[in-house]
Amino acid sequence: MSNKTIVLNIDGMTCSGCSSHIEKDLNGTDGIISSTVNHETGEGKFVFNANKISNQDVINAVNNVGNYSVVDNVKKETTVVSNSENTTIKDSSSDKSDYDLIIIGGGSAAFSAAIKAESLGLTTLMVNGGLDFGGTCVNVGCVPSKNLIRAAETAYHATHSNFKGIKPKGVDIDFKQIIKDKKELVSALQQQKYMDVVSDFENLTMLKGWAEFVDNKTILVDEKDKYTATNIVIATGATTNIPNIEGLNEVGYLTNVSLFDLEEQPKSLTIMGAGYIGLEIAQAYSRLAVKVRIIEFTDRPLRSETEDITDVLVAQYENEGIEVLPNFRAFKFEKEGDNTIIHCKCPDGTTTQLIEKGKILVATGTKPNTSKLGLENIDINLTKRGHIIVNEKMETNISNIYAAGDVTNTPPFVYTAATEGSTAVSSAFTEENKTVDYSSLPWVVFTDPQIAGAGIDEVEAEKLGISFEVSKLDLIHVPRALAAQDTRGFIKLIRNTETDKLIGARVIAPEGGELIQQLSMAIKFGITVKDLAESFYPYLTMGEGIKLAAITFGKDVSKLSCCAS
Repeated sequence: MSNKTIVLNIDGMTCSGCSSHIEKDLNGTDGIISSTVNHETGEGKFVFNANKISNQDVINAVNNVGNYSVVDNVKKETTVVSNSENTTIKDSSSDKSDYDLIIIGGGSAAFSAAIKAESLGLTTLMVNGGLDFGGTCVNVGCVPSKNLIRAAETAYHATHSNFKGIKPKGVDIDFKQIIKDKKELVSALQQQKYMDVVSDFENLTMLKGWAEFVDNKTILVDEKDKYTATNIVIATGATTNIPNIEGLNEVGYLTNVSLFDLEEQPKSLTIMGAGYIGLEIAQAYSRLAVKVRIIEFTDRPLRSETEDITDVLVAQYENEGIEVLPNFRAFKFEKEGDNTIIHCKCPDGTTTQLIEKGKILVATGTKPNTSKLGLENIDINLTKRGHIIVNEKMETNISNIYAAGDVTNTPPFVYTAATEGSTAVSSAFTEENKTVDYSSLPWVVFTDPQIAGAGIDEVEAEKLGISFEVSKLDLIHVPRALAAQDTRGFIKLIRNTETDKLIGARVIAPEGGELIQQLSMAIKFGITVKDLAESFYPYLTMGEGIKLAAITFGKDVSKLSCCAS
């Protein structure tokens, strides 16, 4: 069997509805394995069975959809021939149709489930549609965003210094090269950390296609081929939640999926949403010489965190020239020449018009990929927002169906998804009684300064009725921060006053994410604040700030000598 992938330039697309129209029609074409079309870049990526159809057949199929046409013939072409009796990437014309396990999805949770299944000797079918194998994190999420953040940080430090005696000379940014390098990294890691990992699996079949439930043990792929399994794991992830705002589809917009592949540097960028995705992108692109504005409909960015944290971040963003507009609600978009006019309701109830000469980025949260799974055929329980409800064993309300990753009502992180995928398979096929506990879960927002947390904060502690006390240490009291001439932020610890155990921590600091794992472990293993305060910490490390924050519960650290307790 020979699979071929081609990339085509497609003319005539104006909105996401256009790309969806082409994808739907092409996915219904015999021989097409998957279609991914992006209206912002004007490109379509098509994987097809070269034994059934040709390049020209695909081009003709696109040209026959609405008022769209392929220009410049084939932009890129790759062929994969697979004769392996072991792991196989193939189209849906499989001889085998019954498996021990079916995994729907192809991201971190899905691969973790597949790895666990292989260790148990289970025959497994992985069915993946949409994003390439590897899912959000490696393709359009964690990996590309953190790569761009580090590139932007390099540019920023070439123009800014904390030391009076060091005067930066500026920076020359090759935006297109940065994006090309990012693409190479994504491609390499997608191969090394996903495809290569399962390349020698004896019991895994990987299928590109869209799965829909027929019943609790049967799926239909691409509306034609049925597969059955004893147990099924749903790991379809999540995607950007596009708000229903008048004119938004017509003016065109970007999401993280399309933005990260855009090699042409935007003149400017208006970001809809000030959650962690919007905030990370805003600072990275601003530092890469893009004028950035953020519109947030709530009263401040990162609304889930306390105000003292967001105050530090907003001050930094304003200092970098990033415009943050809280309590602004966009209600209409329209084009005026090359400009996009954004009609907004202001905090005082009046309305205004914002002019965007560059691009619009939608970062208004995510929604689970459940709408096309045929879940109505199995009556699975969902939250109001459509997430699959699971317990600590990743079990759903249906005895043989499990779920893992961003599609569920669990914390949306790649590392939790991996644990959940393995746990789901363990629950389905073993007596291990493995569960997932999020009580000490560490997390990081990769802004500068970074925001990190573990456990609960003071607001959550009060809601739970826990007797607590808060220690907050500004970085001006941390010797490492003073030596680096960078005292932005603080370290905050929350302790249970009845047990002295650490129950939560929040950090906003340069590289603050590097501190949070120690605090997460302290919460997990019941370490007391007294233990933290009395432990040894190397002098002039940021870690020493944890000791000082612990001491602050009982002493004024400003009156202590260096290294004193």
